Amino acid sequence: MTLSEVTISELRELASRYPEARSALLPMLHLVQSTEGNVTNQGIELCAEILGISAAEVSGVSTFYTMYKRRPMGKHHVGVCTNTLCAVMGGDAIFERLKDHLDVGNDETTDDGKVTLEHIECNAACDFAPVMMVNWEFFDNQTPESAIEVVDKLRAGKKVQATRGATITSWRAAERVLAGFEDGLVDQGPAAAGPSLAGLEIAAEKGWSAPSANEAKAKPNEVPDDKVGAVEQADTSRAESETKDEEGKK
Repeated sequence: MTLSEVTISELRELASRYPEARSALLPMLHLVQSTEGNVTNQGIELCAEILGISAAEVSGVSTFYTMYKRRPMGKHHVGVCTNTLCAVMGGDAIFERLKDHLDVGNDETTDDGKVTLEHIECNAACDFAPVMMVNWEFFDNQTPESAIEVVDKLRAGKKVQATRGATITSWRAAERVLAGFEDGLVDQGPAAAGPSLAGLEIAAEKGWSAPSANEAKAKPNEVPDDKVGAVEQADTSRAESETKDEEGKK
């Protein structure tokens, strides 16, 4: 495939957004993926030419980060977190069921080109484990059954709504957003909910608040009076813990 003049123009626009043009490489690679379906050789060479760096440098970046793909992707990217917490909460079981259901392995695409399945090391949503993502939108508290329902709807072309985020469009559309071109869906769906807000709710109940600008600038030995008690309590707890450790070693 040949990159269009529109895409080339947008690549140059991305490079112009940064004081150092090469800082635009990551969004530029996302833009290439949004139009080509993966990072192509032509895309690598063009990014290198625009940024004034070598194709080897661009290739090194595109192979270092797993979000950049060297093989064509499906219409939708389904990522299942299999890192520690999600795994023990059922992430491994979800991934295995999806592999069987879709008849694919890790980082492989279904025969109909609709879904590429991948296990993800961490989706950064441990408070909703086990978590699955579709085109980088969150699907929280999943089970093997709910995950299968989601992928079946995707393959059937039905509307799918993320748990916290926008209606699912496509992986390429999501890649364009990651490149820095808004799709107008940023305010669709809740951005935070449930466990993510627990800390704020507790703080509100107890009247806690973040330090003021002056408090934040205070030196360690200039802790404001209302914080002294908390600091002393923390120091005492740490000292007790260290004493127990020392006694345990004797």
